[in-house]
Amino acid sequence: MTVARAVFRLRRSAIVVSPAAAPSEAADTYRHDLDGLRGVAIVLVVAFHVWFGRVSGGVDVFLVLTGFFFTRSLLRGVESHRAVRIAPTARRLARRLLPALVTVLAAVAAATVLLRPFTQWTEIAAQTLASLLYYQNWRLALSWSDYLAADPSVSPLQHLWSMAVQGQFYLVALLGVALVAGVSGRLAGPGALRPVLAIILAVLAVASFGYAAHGTSVHQGWNYYDSVARAWELLAGALLAVAAPWLSPPRFVRSLSAALGTAAVLTCGWLINGADAFPGPAALVPVGAAVALIVAGNNLPRAEQPLPNRLLGTSAAVRLGELAYALYLWHWPVLIFVLAEARSATAGFVDGLGVVAAALVLAYLTNRFIEEPLRSRRAARSLIEPLVRHRRTGQVITALGLAVLTVSVGAQVVTLANPPKATASLDPIHYPGAEALVGGAHTPKARTRPTVYEAPADLAYPARDGCIADWDTRDVITCSYGDAKAEHTVAVVGSSHAEHWVPALDVLGHEHSFRVDVYLKMGCPLTVAAEPMYKGEAIPDCRDWSVEVIDRLGADRPEWVFTTATRPRDDLGDETPADYLDVWNRLAERGLNVLAIRDTPWLRRDGVRYRAIDCLAQHGDRISCGMPRAAALNTVNPALESAASFPNMFPLDLSDAVCEQDVCAVTEGNILIYHDEHHLTASYSRSLAPELGRQLSSILGWW
Repeated sequence: MTVARAVFRLRRSAIVVSPAAAPSEAADTYRHDLDGLRGVAIVLVVAFHVWFGRVSGGVDVFLVLTGFFFTRSLLRGVESHRAVRIAPTARRLARRLLPALVTVLAAVAAATVLLRPFTQWTEIAAQTLASLLYYQNWRLALSWSDYLAADPSVSPLQHLWSMAVQGQFYLVALLGVALVAGVSGRLAGPGALRPVLAIILAVLAVASFGYAAHGTSVHQGWNYYDSVARAWELLAGALLAVAAPWLSPPRFVRSLSAALGTAAVLTCGWLINGADAFPGPAALVPVGAAVALIVAGNNLPRAEQPLPNRLLGTSAAVRLGELAYALYLWHWPVLIFVLAEARSATAGFVDGLGVVAAALVLAYLTNRFIEEPLRSRRAARSLIEPLVRHRRTGQVITALGLAVLTVSVGAQVVTLANPPKATASLDPIHYPGAEALVGGAHTPKARTRPTVYEAPADLAYPARDGCIADWDTRDVITCSYGDAKAEHTVAVVGSSHAEHWVPALDVLGHEHSFRVDVYLKMGCPLTVAAEPMYKGEAIPDCRDWSVEVIDRLGADRPEWVFTTATRPRDDLGDETPADYLDVWNRLAERGLNVLAIRDTPWLRRDGVRYRAIDCLAQHGDRISCGMPRAAALNTVNPALESAASFPNMFPLDLSDAVCEQDVCAVTEGNILIYHDEHHLTASYSRSLAPELGRQLSSILGWW
């Protein structure tokens, strides 16, 4: 996130001012205050991550600074050498960015092997490769990882999405400025570079801002990590770099800008929930703050800058700024590993201080013994020159880099060559599953299936077949299971918690001749709420999708609608949310009968989600990896009271087929119940078919 530090010193010496440059360009001196701004911003980032579980806006400040410093360095290069020196600039970037990054990635890989279950190793290896090659943001965007929540279930490399965004910007900016400089220089002379570049950057920034604003309203989970949506923040800084020679506002404007910018930086995290709003219009607050502080001190000696800028230029703030890159790299993995070892969702004050202290020590050591020795104080002619002068450090970093790359690529090759496969139908004699709980079936000694390796692939059929709309798909997708030619129909509607009953319904559909049609969307139980949420994030298209599905059901006229009737509460037990009742009203208005299934328990301890396979891989057993039934479920199905007011509602409750009297274990009848934190394996769902059939028989009357 704070890689701005790695580039703002690319050209620290005085430059040759081109004839076309404004006279004020000569006064464009090194900005110690922006060093300090970076230091203050990293303190806020760390504090908000460790103690408050919020986004501070510091990332957005760093992005503006990155755009400003890197573009300024490129322009100085053009004005000094009449061209962008692509190869030397790329070497300097690699020399400044990679050593610290490689060190942290190697440390995370080692800690993962030592501390995390082997079921997580492949994913961490994949994220390590994504971080090393600067596409981590796209990997996270595809999974909508929740950056708001720091808990043991979160990746220790999740924060490196911002490094990826900046790395992509460096590449595009380097090539783009080189192209514009070459074309404008030939067609209109060197004086045309800044005006032409300003127009291009302004157009791109406006387009990116519009795209980000739209993304906030339709797919914020993706939008948060999207490089295109983030581009306007970097381009804002780039525009300032282009316009810097002419930015000399009156003193009162500078003072006001400095005061407002400082206040906005310090309060942004409290005023705005950035995880739900950035990089949309709300990000104008941290971006505007960074812009205001850059403008306030522009073209002024340090002694003449406004007071806030002078304070940011103090030695303590500047020193924090020097450590910002390494501190950002270290603080998140330290936090996640501490939470994992403590099995806690929050660090607390004392543990949080320990996290911050450890991250500061690691950042100092990284800066002192890795970054500084390998940073040339003059333009190096090759990438390896500083490595030769500091041979031992260079050899260690090179070896670490090669090891990280080799292991990461190797893990991906092995995974691709031997991907996990869904479990085939299991022998009910040796694998009775749910029937061991409700049917009294004997459970012989046998290996649990699916295994911890097979479980991630043992998904409900719609996910396997592409028959569930993902986070960013607004369209209603339908598929059929069971007996596709049957006249009787059951429509399975809602989120993945309705979906994971499809394998059981598919079995019954084939046995009793009815068709199972699915209308499903990830993270989207049917809702008509104005602002539906999932995992703390708004999913605005969920409501539009739900309204269309309800209308489609009214037109398609399935004989029965099958959907979830409860959800887990944040503390203990489960509930029927109020907006579910609004949906039931809509379905009743269309004369649709509803099979309302009680949701299955979600694996969590003290609010922290965990996967059964991770717990089992760490030598847990079926009971210790489960959770107390009283923590997962109310004594009485909460949907019963609500459904009593709706003659079209028919509650179903298979809790006794998933949980024992006192505990909800993670395996029953030799079958693993969950393939992740809270979704049934297809194998266990199939084993639920007999009990589900017994409950449906008296309601449907089809057998």
